[in-house]
Amino acid sequence: MSKPLIIVLITLGFIVFLFVLAGTGIMWLSSREYRPDDWEVVEVIPALSQRPVRFQPIELYSWNIGYASLDAKQDFFMDGGEGVRPAYARNVEENMWAIQAYFSAVAPDIIFLQEVDVNSKRSYGVNQADYFSETWKGSSAFALNFKCPFVPVPFPHFIGKVESGLLTLNSYGGTAERISLPSSFSWPERIAQLKRCLLVQRLPIQENGNNSSSDFVPPPGAELVLVNLHLEAFDTGGVGRTAQTRVLAEFLKAEYAKGNYVIAGGDFNQVFPDLKDVFPMQKNDYFTPGIVDDSLFGEDWIFAADPSAPSCRSLDKPYDGSRENHEFYIIDGFILSPNVELISVQTQDLDFKNSDHNPVKLTFSLK
Repeated sequence: MSKPLIIVLITLGFIVFLFVLAGTGIMWLSSREYRPDDWEVVEVIPALSQRPVRFQPIELYSWNIGYASLDAKQDFFMDGGEGVRPAYARNVEENMWAIQAYFSAVAPDIIFLQEVDVNSKRSYGVNQADYFSETWKGSSAFALNFKCPFVPVPFPHFIGKVESGLLTLNSYGGTAERISLPSSFSWPERIAQLKRCLLVQRLPIQENGNNSSSDFVPPPGAELVLVNLHLEAFDTGGVGRTAQTRVLAEFLKAEYAKGNYVIAGGDFNQVFPDLKDVFPMQKNDYFTPGIVDDSLFGEDWIFAADPSAPSCRSLDKPYDGSRENHEFYIIDGFILSPNVELISVQTQDLDFKNSDHNPVKLTFSLK
């Protein structure tokens, strides 16, 4: 057998080996794919009896914490950078401590957190949901939206194992549920993608507030329905975001029709229409936010976000503190039903020190 033929056979054998290895990996990941039900009960720990009161101001913060790993020193490969995770576990721990210390100082009534890891290689296996729940004096509810035993990108520094989700911290009790959202990804790409959802918490209303002169009286059993969310980011053409926004709108309108108070908040990966020109979008081959279709919600619904500061930065490079050398977005905010009074909404400009997002504070009351 000639030497050139041997080289060809070895090359073909190696190619076949790679195909078999890839096929085996895909089948293994398929067998372990996270397949949540359309609707699931979420445990609220501990059970509390305190209820929100009509007419009294309530403070709610939303923050995509970037699994406590996307601080100002980091970039990320899916945004045009190179990073996959921080260099050291202590980077994650320091960010977690800073986030917890911030909330201890501002002492809100309710917190929506997105991108909270429980057992992921990218955040060194730290259970962030437990950490924030144990340092919170109220109740907590957690719902997975990303679970994969091995995310096989980027080569050769793979993301690896990911378990992550949404965490709602609450001064009240109530019940909670996980509602699955549609995905635009098909097999096999779907296997290692997020399985996005709404984390819904229902809080019974205390009937007597400070202002009993209001003409509006909610029906018996009315609830404050809180929806923590993180919609699609990297789907082609925004198809997933559009479908997820449609499901969100139908859910919120159905709850409002029952006489409930409804607030949805988090990372929409979209801009509210009246803020689309605040931070003009530059050419970006990696991430372009969508625009929320407010016509899905009807009249009198309130879209609350703060134009005075960006809520998110691009991750194509570490943040150097310059507002001219980076791309910024306002993709974090809230949608309120007409029976909720918006008192104020403010982006807390922390200059992206511990996350690629800034927290957003909502102050509201129940009419």
